[in-house]
Amino acid sequence: MSYLGENKLGENYGLVSDVVESLREHWGLSERHLGEKNGAAPKIPWSKEVLPEIEVYISIMIQVYLFDTKQYESGAGFSTELVDRIREHNRRTLDSLGAKAYLYFHLFHEQLHPKPPSRQSPVIDLRGKLLGALRSAVLRKDLDTQASVSVLLLRNYVSTADITQADLFVAQTQFPPSASNNQVARYLFYLGRIRAIQLNYTAAHEHLTSAARKSPTTTVASGFYQSATKFLIVVELLMGDIPDRALFRQPSLEFALESYFRLVQKVRIGDLAGFNKTVKEQEEKFRKDGTYTLIVRLRQNVIKTGVRMLSLSYSRISLRDICIRLGVESEESAEYIVAKAIRDGVIEATIDHEKGYMESKQTSDVYATREPAEAFHERIKACLAIHDDCVKAMRFPMNQHRLELKNAQEARERERELAKEIQDGEIDEDDAGEGFEGM
Repeated sequence: MSYLGENKLGENYGLVSDVVESLREHWGLSERHLGEKNGAAPKIPWSKEVLPEIEVYISIMIQVYLFDTKQYESGAGFSTELVDRIREHNRRTLDSLGAKAYLYFHLFHEQLHPKPPSRQSPVIDLRGKLLGALRSAVLRKDLDTQASVSVLLLRNYVSTADITQADLFVAQTQFPPSASNNQVARYLFYLGRIRAIQLNYTAAHEHLTSAARKSPTTTVASGFYQSATKFLIVVELLMGDIPDRALFRQPSLEFALESYFRLVQKVRIGDLAGFNKTVKEQEEKFRKDGTYTLIVRLRQNVIKTGVRMLSLSYSRISLRDICIRLGVESEESAEYIVAKAIRDGVIEATIDHEKGYMESKQTSDVYATREPAEAFHERIKACLAIHDDCVKAMRFPMNQHRLELKNAQEARERERELAKEIQDGEIDEDDAGEGFEGM
């Protein structure tokens, strides 16, 4: 599971089983109520004597138990009743618990058949309830639920390829700036995926880079870190850049990025035949990762890279040789590819149509171009973004300056009173105390 920070309480069933057993004895629950595999949704025996926070917390533990035991149908019914009950309460102490309940509410419905991206998937029916929960969270200033539901809605739209609706949702809503780091990382991850599909690779690269930096690299959330890095690699390739080799040597990424490393090698040398072979062999894995539609777009980048390598290797090369080396069908297609590469600024060359060859121009000094300044600008921009995030992460007491000003005024008033009493002869300086310094 690649979702960041998912609770794994179910790995230790001892605690959950004890809670479930206590619930059976206290409320008289049967096996059917606790969601056995007969498909019945467990019922929540809400008690007026117990605080809602306690009951919701126990209910979330039952959600974890049902999810880890793969009782998805029972968990979906249980979660539906749970989130409906939570919305009836307007208690700030339930905010973080409600956010976790909505998470499992969505995860349960994702596992029901037919699964996304089918248009008959149950996740499509959840959007009305999630939008209602978001509206209530905004009105109640429930930032935890607002952030969690916003991320779940983006996850919902992306899972069914409703990118237009996701873009409208992002444009018409505001993600809470004070949300937790995990929620911000998730939000940036899905936002980066949306921008990549919309061909806005620059914005997608920024969002995915921030998501990868904010995610922990430990085994707690290695799945999320791997997913964010996979999309980041593909976006960098689409932008014409080659990821650093050291990225693939990280212990948490080495095995997961093996297929992408082979893909990067083919793109780097412009091997179109090898690229097509790698995509065909790893198609199932790429589809599972959700990167296949973006990888298919890399074909033109591979061709451009191949043309650039040929222009650097040969001062003059015939279109026939270009056709053979790139694996293009005809000389006309090769001429079109070279012409487009010249127009896009990929290479500096000329085409002799009559004699049928491409002649490269002499390579100019790279420091005379804008490329070094643009690279320097990107690095400075990344540093400033990190500085801004650090400042936002700092917590300052509200109205602390007013409190300090009030204390200073009170101290001055006290000094004036003591000075007046000394002048009147009521007390002397020794009785005024060590803190008195006079006027």
